Amino acid sequence: MKKIQLLVTVLVILCIAAACDNRNEDLTNQVNHNGSVETAVTVQHIDSLYDVLITKHQVWVSGKTFKTLEYKDTIPALGIEKTKAENSNGDTQEVNVKKDYEIFITVK
Repeated sequence: MKKIQLLVTVLVILCIAAACDNRNEDLTNQVNHNGSVETAVTVQHIDSLYDVLITKHQVWVSGKTFKTLEYKDTIPALGIEKTKAENSNGDTQEVNVKKDYEIFITVK
C-alpha cells in the first residue's frame, strides 16, 4: 500500500513540475514575412517636459513589405531620476537621467 502511495505522490509531483514550464510560446525571434504585422514601439525624449511615443507597423505579405505605418504622439515626460552609472574604467558615479516609460502590449 505504501508503494502505491509513494508512486502516486511521485507521479503527482512530476505532473505538477511538467505543468510549471515557464516558456512563453508566443515569443519569437523571427517574423513570419508571409502574412503578418510587425510592430515596434519606442519613446524618444524631446526635452524636460515632453517625450514622443513612436508606433511603427510594418505589414508583410508574401515575403515583401506591403506597407509601413508610423504614428507619433507627444506625451508628458516623467521627469528625472538618480541612478548609478559606470564608466569604462569601472568607476561608479551617481547621475541624473530621464525616466523611461514601461511599455506593455496586449494582443488579442
